[in-house]
This record gives sequence, structure tokens and C-alpha cells, in this order.
Amino acid sequence: MVERYAREEMASKWTMQAKYQAWLDVEKAVVKAWNRLGLIPDDDAKNIVDNADFSVERIDEIEKVTRHDLIAFTTSVAETLGDESRWFHYGMTSSDTIDTAVALQMKDSLALIIEDVKMLMESIKQRAFEHKMTLMVGRSHGIHGEPITFGLVLAVWYDEMHRHLKNLEETMEVIAVGQVSGAMGNFAHAPLELEEYTCEELGLKPAPASNQVIQRDRYARLATALALMASSIEKFAVQVRHWQRTEVYEVEEQFAKGQKGSSAMPHKRNPILTENITGLARMIRAYSIPAMENVSLWHERDISHSSTERFWLPDAFITSDFMLHRMNNVIANMVVYPENMMKNLNLTGGLVFSQRVLLELPKQGVSREDAYRIVQRNAMKVWEGLQQGKPALNDKGESLYLQYLLSDEELRESLDETEIRECFNYDYYTKNVDKIFDRVFNR
Repeated sequence: MVERYAREEMASKWTMQAKYQAWLDVEKAVVKAWNRLGLIPDDDAKNIVDNADFSVERIDEIEKVTRHDLIAFTTSVAETLGDESRWFHYGMTSSDTIDTAVALQMKDSLALIIEDVKMLMESIKQRAFEHKMTLMVGRSHGIHGEPITFGLVLAVWYDEMHRHLKNLEETMEVIAVGQVSGAMGNFAHAPLELEEYTCEELGLKPAPASNQVIQRDRYARLATALALMASSIEKFAVQVRHWQRTEVYEVEEQFAKGQKGSSAMPHKRNPILTENITGLARMIRAYSIPAMENVSLWHERDISHSSTERFWLPDAFITSDFMLHRMNNVIANMVVYPENMMKNLNLTGGLVFSQRVLLELPKQGVSREDAYRIVQRNAMKVWEGLQQGKPALNDKGESLYLQYLLSDEELRESLDETEIRECFNYDYYTKNVDKIFDRVFNR
């Protein structure tokens, strides 16, 4: 339900009604600016600001004749005014209205995305502290590496989202600009103050220079910022999908009462939310391509950008908004299985402690090459033993690797039993978790 309402709030900013309302907001701000500059009389300015309105249906009717949406809009508005309509859209070009209005829509929409990111970061933070010391195996190339904690994984995610938050906030500064510079951006028919007063009224900054449009590198910055963020969200989703695999089963999406996983196999509990997120991320990344290609317009402008922006802008915002809410739902409600994490950590019979043993030997005067040979030799025995069906742990709970190391005479010349056993202490791998958390969450 939260996902649906979030999507509706964002979608409402990109309806035709919202589009023309943004146009009207820009036009009224320009009227106020002209009035401030002394061109439009007070009564005429007040009548326009108070009474100017439009009808989407009427605009559609007029556009069938004019084949020009901005002219259809100004004609529709003029029908709601009297003689003062002569001042409406005075000294402006279409893109002055359209691009400045789109800046308003982008600004409001990006503000929602930024709040979504903060929401997701808070959920990640809560789960990170919940599992700050929950041991699990770290994987490299999909192969077991060394012990880590689930909290550390989530701390990495939080730190990554923090970078996206900063990027999006900086992107807000890039896109929140307007223009009222005239047909070629030369201010021939209006002073620079008109643009400055208009943007002040709208909460935007004036573009320092424009031609007939706001330059599309600004839009491309937005598209790539959303694409980068979507890629990180997909990374988190892929991790959850991996953890939910039957052979792993360390984390899974919440499976609601009455939920079904398969029409044919009643036992299935599938990671459908995170698979959906993976697909959505592909679409959001795809939108960055037309946005970047729109940067290269002919001379002072053409309208090749317009057709793509009519759908990539709303789609990118609506999809990003939905994806962030969906990922937040996954993080907040995912079920974590610490027992399975520990079972998987022990799956390779203690091989995850190999580096610890390796690093102890040079302290005793053993060369790096000899140390590696001794440690790897015993590690290969473990792999062979597991292939032969030997248990990873014996009845005493000792790992297969520890058993081989304790019986290795060459190793025992350098390390005694106590020293070898100490290499299998999990506390060694969590000793700096607090410091890492302090760096991530208390910057």
C-alpha cells in the first residue's frame, strides 16, 4: 500500500494537469516580474494572477488546429481573461515557459526522491545495528573468504547510499534553474532582471547563460544520478536474491500470509520483490541514454529532445520512487537467519581462518613462501576431505582444517597448539566493527 501511494504522489506531479499548472505558475511569475519592472499595470497584473486559468480539454481542442501546444495553452488561458491577456506570455519564447516549468517539476520530484533515499538509509541503518555482530561468511568470486558480520554488509550499503544522497542533492542545484531570456537567449526583448525576478518568485536560480533552451547536460546529470542510484539498489537486491537461494538461505524476503510462490509448486518462496527491482533498475539506466544524447542539439535549439523527455522524465522519476519504496520494504521486513549464516560459515571446515594462520607464521621467522605452502597444503586436504564426504566439524565441534593443522609437524615447529587454536577465534574478525560503524554512521 505504501508503495502504491508513493507512486501516486510522484505520478501526480507529471500529469497533463500538473504540466500545464507549472506552465501557468511560470507565466504568472513573469507577469509579476513585468509588473515589478513597471511594464504591466497593477490592475492588469492582479487580474491575470487572480483569474488566469486553463482547461486541459480545451487545450487539446485548440492544439488540433494550431499543432503547437504552447500556443494552444496561451489561447486557452486568454479565454479566461479580458483585455489584460495581451500581457500574458509577453516577451517570452515557448522554452522560457516550458523549460522553467519542467525545472519546477524536476525540483519537486527530486525532493521526493531525496526523501526516499533518506528513508531507505534509515532502514538500512536500523538493520545494520540490529546485526552489527551477526557473524556470516564473506564471499569473493562467490567463494567463501573470511568471517564478516551482516552488519558490516549493511554498513557498506548505507555508505553507498550516502554518496547517492550527496550526488542527488548536488544534482538538485544543477537542475533547479529557469530562463526567461527570449527567442535566442539574447534578452533582446526583456531585461535580465525579468528573469531574475521570475526565478526568485519560483524558487529557482536563473541560468547564467541560455540560448533558446536550458542546456540538456543538466537533465543528463539528473538521469545519470538516478541511473547510478538504481545500480546500487540493484546490487542490494541481487545480494538478497543470492542469500535467499535454497543452498544459502541466510536472508529472505518476507513471505506474507496467503502469499503464493508458484502455480505449479506450492512449496516455492521466491524473491519476487528483489527480482522486480533488478528489472526496474535496467529501465532507469536505459533512460540515461536519451538524456545524454539530448545534450547535442542543433545550434541554439531543436526539439529532438522534447519527444524523449515527455516520457523518460516522468518514467524515470516514477520508477525510481517506486523502486526505492520497494527496496525499503524489502530491507525493513527481510527475515535474517543467523543460525544458517553460522552453518554456512562452518561449511568449509575452517578454511575461512587460513589467512590468520598464514600471517602468524612470518612472526615466527617463516618465509612468506613457506608459510603459504604450509597453509595451502592443509587447505587442499580439507577440500579433498569434503569431497570425500568427511564432516566439516568433528564431535568436539573442531573444524576439519584445525584437525589437519594440529597434526602438521612442520607447522608445529613454529606454532604450538594454543597458538593454532587462537587462529580460529571469531572475535579476531569483529574487533574493529565498532570503529567501522563509527566512521560510517557518525561522520
